[in-house]
Amino acid sequence: MTRTWFITGASRGLGRAFTEAALAAGDRVVGVARDITPLADLVAGSEGRLVAFPLDVADRQAVVAGVERAHAEFGGLDVVVNNAGGVLLGMVEEVTEEQARAHLDTNFFGALWVNQAVVPLLRAQGSGHVVQVSSMGSAGGFAATGLYSAGKAALDAMSEALAMEVERFGIKVTIVQPGGYRTELFTRGLAMTEENAAYAPLRAWLNDLWSESEDFDPALAASVLLRVVDLPEPPKRVVLGGAAYGMVEEMARARAAELAKWEHLSRQAG
Repeated sequence: MTRTWFITGASRGLGRAFTEAALAAGDRVVGVARDITPLADLVAGSEGRLVAFPLDVADRQAVVAGVERAHAEFGGLDVVVNNAGGVLLGMVEEVTEEQARAHLDTNFFGALWVNQAVVPLLRAQGSGHVVQVSSMGSAGGFAATGLYSAGKAALDAMSEALAMEVERFGIKVTIVQPGGYRTELFTRGLAMTEENAAYAPLRAWLNDLWSESEDFDPALAASVLLRVVDLPEPPKRVVLGGAAYGMVEEMARARAAELAKWEHLSRQAG
């Protein structure tokens, strides 16, 4: 059965890979982004199965109108992918109020506005699958990515609540946690703080650490996402990437060990 997708941040990176994979599967896609110019070639070759228009997910009124337009394009929505986002890189002390609010407006509130706009439509049709593109970084805070991880952790918590709220309406929710992929996230999608010299040694250590990481083809992530949305009972959470899975698992074990270490104090509190 042909599905209709609504994908935010569809013009580049993982969003583009998801769009290409959905089209290759014979599905229809409404792809939105602030700049849809990179989608022109896909639109031209889609035989009408890809509709693209500009949308800034940080604008709640624009999101409501955009979702209604997307729903009307093909007469419904089956898969909604909240993918739009960027990275704010810098120490917590360095982040300005303007940077923090702008970052969360896209990475957290953007997904919230889309969710609020699509749920009534999916509830009315009694089906649908919402995919929240989080990050392996949501599993725990890490130096220089504190605001990014905070936004993704907030997205995770909101998504878990949403899943419980809408499951009785036939709506599925899956949180996907990608690792490193060859996208423009750390170029076009990157904002940086003004560096405080006090953190220079830590930054040097982080640069050495990150220089050893490997990024993968976004098409690999897209192929797994296609398998996820094909499942009658999809996972509520899935990590994308073997290396990412290992790191998320390691962070979970470390957190469990820390919890157990101080159990005796926790139990003294009541």
